[in-house]
Amino acid sequence: MHPYNRLSSSGHNTPSPPQSPLRSPRYRKGKGGRPGLQPRTLAQRLAWTLLSVFLRRQGVFLFAPLIYIAGMLLYMGTVSFDVVPHIKPRPAPGSVYRSPQLYEKLRPEMDSDNSSADGLVTVWRHPYRGGEWRPCINKTLGDLPESNGYIYVEANGGLNQQRTSICNAVAVAGYLNATLVIPNFHYHSIWRDPSKFKDIYDEEHFISTLKNDVQVVSKIPDFLMERFDRNMSNVYNFRIKAWSPIRYYKDAVLPKLLEEQVIRISPFANRLSFDAPPTVQRLRCLANYEALRFSNAIATFAETLVARMKERSAKNNGKYIAVHLRFEEDMVAFSCCVFDGGKEEMQEMNAARERGWRGKFTKPGRVIRPGAIRINGKCPLTPLEVGLMLRGMGFDNSTSIYLASGKIYKAEKTMAPLLEMFPLLQTKDTLASMEELAPFKNFSSRMAAIDYTVCLHSEVFVTTQGGNFPHFLMGHRRYLYGGHSKTIRPDKRKLALLFDNPNIGWKTFKRHVLNMRSHSDAKGIELKRPNDSIYTFPCPDCMCRVNKLEELRFSSVP
Repeated sequence: MHPYNRLSSSGHNTPSPPQSPLRSPRYRKGKGGRPGLQPRTLAQRLAWTLLSVFLRRQGVFLFAPLIYIAGMLLYMGTVSFDVVPHIKPRPAPGSVYRSPQLYEKLRPEMDSDNSSADGLVTVWRHPYRGGEWRPCINKTLGDLPESNGYIYVEANGGLNQQRTSICNAVAVAGYLNATLVIPNFHYHSIWRDPSKFKDIYDEEHFISTLKNDVQVVSKIPDFLMERFDRNMSNVYNFRIKAWSPIRYYKDAVLPKLLEEQVIRISPFANRLSFDAPPTVQRLRCLANYEALRFSNAIATFAETLVARMKERSAKNNGKYIAVHLRFEEDMVAFSCCVFDGGKEEMQEMNAARERGWRGKFTKPGRVIRPGAIRINGKCPLTPLEVGLMLRGMGFDNSTSIYLASGKIYKAEKTMAPLLEMFPLLQTKDTLASMEELAPFKNFSSRMAAIDYTVCLHSEVFVTTQGGNFPHFLMGHRRYLYGGHSKTIRPDKRKLALLFDNPNIGWKTFKRHVLNMRSHSDAKGIELKRPNDSIYTFPCPDCMCRVNKLEELRFSSVP
């Protein structure tokens, strides 16, 4: 056996390298000439050839980036940019008014929903652990001491802002042992109502109710006005800061009153702090809940409308819902919210803002974000949104609704869906004839007083925007209904999110708004805290808790 010879048989001393295979062993032909994994199609062969070149000529890899860039430039040059899809940014939350689309989506389920119990029967369920409350305002007996002088105030604003001024003036006059002159109502460019005190309130009842606590007169005696040439503008006018404490009146106003015998305070809206001693609060309660009564003409007409509402609610035992809807043009304009009116709405709202608040909304640097305003719950609810909310709360289409409102913005369009959901809806104009409304029609405060009375006697009061009107009503209803306001105050931030969600279903929507209704019930009885308005929270300053012993005693009286 010969050893392995590393040299070639030719006898040369130079070693000869072994033959390189033509193909990788993996791609050799098998038996019968059948190819292994060799590419078959033209594209595969071309790709395989290029790969082989790159593998054999590794320097080509240095030019790969340049080849790639050149290829991309060539490709982009052959493609038109017109076919590239344009991606629109998603609108900010709340910036689009989606409620009409949501209504169309939810309407079939809403109309076929028979699972709800009657909302007017089940709306108030929350018991208050301390029991009910009853009015208890102690009235003074006996004569008043000699007066320190006359106080004349000018009440500005609308009906209920003027009401605040009247009650605060009574409290200040009583505290300073002064004689109060019947307050004068300042004519406002927005409300444009020239009504005097006696046109809205029963002046004789006001004076007689307060006679043992505060002396009230209709005018200043002539002998005093002669000192001022019978001109009220010559009387010393106090410019008092808003929310001043009652102590300020004693320290600063009383000395001047004793000196001049007549003083004027103008303007007088919100010029007294809500937090005050019990003696001051008692006078506020007495003025608001006992002394202030609407004039005979307003009270008689309003009571007629209440009776008509109860007649139309016979199916629900005379119970009806009152809704305070703030969707007038000035409120929509002031809110700076955007609805579905497009360019026409934008032009109308810009013009309304300039008429009512010249330059306020066009100051340099002021940025208005309608979407953020809506998400923060600051937009007025539309009639459609009020209808959706109430139907979700369990009030069906047989429920009678009284709508307290001014002139609704684009009423023919915006009111249509609410009337579809609640065909028994009524307003002053539908309950009364033109002849009956004529004495009140052109006086905004008198019309507001009529709405106030009809809302006061409803089973449910719904507030949609806040303001003095609902705040006074909630307090007055607490005073009449055992401490419970019987008022629905919706969470408008949550509502904004619900109305902005196109994917929400009826059952989910209904669950959320029923929780709002339950929350309003639980918050119906609330006690006044420091700096809360006594006109909204009369407990415990104007009311006393009814304990079980009192209940037994009252029930035993024949």
